[in-house]
Amino acid sequence: MALRIGAVPIGFEVGLGALAGYSDLPYRLICRSLGAPYCLTEAMLDRQVLLEGKMRKRLVRLDPADHPVAGQIMGVEPETMAEAAAALDRMGFDIVDLNFACPVRKVVAHKRGGALMNDPARALATVRAVVAAVPGRPVTLKLRSSFRSADACRESFWTIARGAFEAGAAAIAVHARSVEQKYAGRADWAFLAEVKRAFPDRTVLGSGDVTSPAEALRLIAETGVDGVLAARGAIGNPWFFAQARDLAAGREPRRPALAEQREVIYRHYRLACEAYDPRRGLKILRHFSLQYAKMHPRRTDLRNALVPVRTEAEWRAVIDAFYGT
Repeated sequence: MALRIGAVPIGFEVGLGALAGYSDLPYRLICRSLGAPYCLTEAMLDRQVLLEGKMRKRLVRLDPADHPVAGQIMGVEPETMAEAAAALDRMGFDIVDLNFACPVRKVVAHKRGGALMNDPARALATVRAVVAAVPGRPVTLKLRSSFRSADACRESFWTIARGAFEAGAAAIAVHARSVEQKYAGRADWAFLAEVKRAFPDRTVLGSGDVTSPAEALRLIAETGVDGVLAARGAIGNPWFFAQARDLAAGREPRRPALAEQREVIYRHYRLACEAYDPRRGLKILRHFSLQYAKMHPRRTDLRNALVPVRTEAEWRAVIDAFYGT
């Protein structure tokens, strides 16, 4: 069955999750062109959404080709989160996503992101405030299975998940690790199956250890979740979504030749320069090229060649040498 989030049709069940420094507009557009049906922005602080400035312009960029898209926000005060959600609504985001999952230390230390997994009352006050602020716009949550790994009962998770659905949330996306774990160890897919059994008539998305298109489809098959958000596994492989579609249709997954990889890398560079400026575009693509190298047959040599690159001419020389002109 095709995925829907509230009244928003998504279609294919594998989308691009939020990842700081990666899921910006240029990369979302690349992924869209290669089969991604749904994308989330990088996590944005509620105050960044509300304040005019360079950071807001960088984070909240939209494009007609980038729909449906969710604007993901995180913060501390329910009222400020609601104001930010209303701003995203006015800007034209299709879905508002609340990040209660980010495990980064400085985020948690400021009581944002994953810290909300340890504060169900504040989390649910935020959900209620945001739902009220964007009537008719689907509101979703990104959760972790618990705050501490030792929390076997996961009482806070169940309190937040049940309360969020009762408050009108359209879907939850669950990363099957604790906040304390960050990205260490195996994700607990059995817990995802438990969540879906608990909410059979609600939309539940899964994430964690979605390292390949085959693993994305296996997660859905094994847990029964309605869809998957791929983040780290899709970075450097925007063909992830076309490959997942191929596998779902019983076809051999698409394997882009080096010439196609080169074309996509240069298109990504052009989009980054257009969205920001040439200097920042080069900085982003130098970083991204190390991720694109994962698909290259000489990945180690390519990465070693990219490390000392500083100028556009040097970067282009490396790309042309390894991918062909």
